[in-house]
Amino acid sequence: MSNFKKNSIRFTISLGLAVIFLYLAFRGKNISQLATSLLSVPWGWFVLLFVATIISHLLRAWRWKYLLSPVKKNVSLRNVFSVTMIGYLINSLVPRLGELVRPYALNKLEGVSKSATMGTVVMERILDLITFALILLTVLFLYSKPMEVWFPQFANMEWLFFIGAVAIFVFFVLLFLKADMFFSMFKGFMRFLPQKWRAEGERIFNSFLSGFQVEKNPVNLLMIGLSSILIWLTYIVSLYAPLYIYNFPATYGLDFGSAAILQVASGIAFALPTPSGIGSYYLLTSFTLTSLFNVDPVAALSYAVYTHTVGFIATTSVGIYYFFVDKIHIADAMDKNEVL
Repeated sequence: MSNFKKNSIRFTISLGLAVIFLYLAFRGKNISQLATSLLSVPWGWFVLLFVATIISHLLRAWRWKYLLSPVKKNVSLRNVFSVTMIGYLINSLVPRLGELVRPYALNKLEGVSKSATMGTVVMERILDLITFALILLTVLFLYSKPMEVWFPQFANMEWLFFIGAVAIFVFFVLLFLKADMFFSMFKGFMRFLPQKWRAEGERIFNSFLSGFQVEKNPVNLLMIGLSSILIWLTYIVSLYAPLYIYNFPATYGLDFGSAAILQVASGIAFALPTPSGIGSYYLLTSFTLTSLFNVDPVAALSYAVYTHTVGFIATTSVGIYYFFVDKIHIADAMDKNEVL
């Protein structure tokens, strides 16, 4: 099956899921009230959230620069940011496709090996998963009471979440310090492959391993950990500030911890294979607000639509700018010889 056909199928499934989630999110809502709520938001909030979105992406680019340092030192932050935004742009059309375009784009701008770049992209995803798990467990430890509405069995189990958070942190450190050991275990399975595939497989594994070599510089490890935390804190702040648009703190008692819970729901929504979380973010965010905090359904959906729309506009507009300025060609990136 050709890459074009695979991506067409992926796009169709993604779009279908988005439509289903949109239907579930908007079902039974008063659209007129929703429109009035959205149009009444002052423009200053748009500017604030637009800037916050770009800052979060800059932090991601900054972290990626440290992940790339063993592959190539002094990679331009401008180019890394450009490739990050282009990746987000492509993902908004076909989820996960942007991760294949990024190695091609960075190779074009910086001459970095595509397979080594893919290793850092994989590392990014692992870091996101680890950090998300850490945030989730921390939220469950510190703010378990609201979550007991969904999971009554969580009552008096906060200590388990604390232990889980510590375990996740230890795993994060070991992943970097013992990357060679983890990859050696995987490479051990290569002996079961046919001889003609083994050499190429080992070459790819070695290139991927280069994306995990930041442990040779303790400063890099520290900065990657710091930037990972800052990225997620920025996400939470971006969800906390707009609570005041709808006066949720005064009306429903929502606080920074509530925003952290919303971030967990948001992380799940964006992990689903919908274009930029369209539909899934609306549904899960509004559902979290109404079911855990008893927020009015229309106000909850308005909050979800507004925060997502501003983030989407910020990400896609900057992504489009860099896509054309840096002359990225998706067809070239999808060529089987251009991925790794």
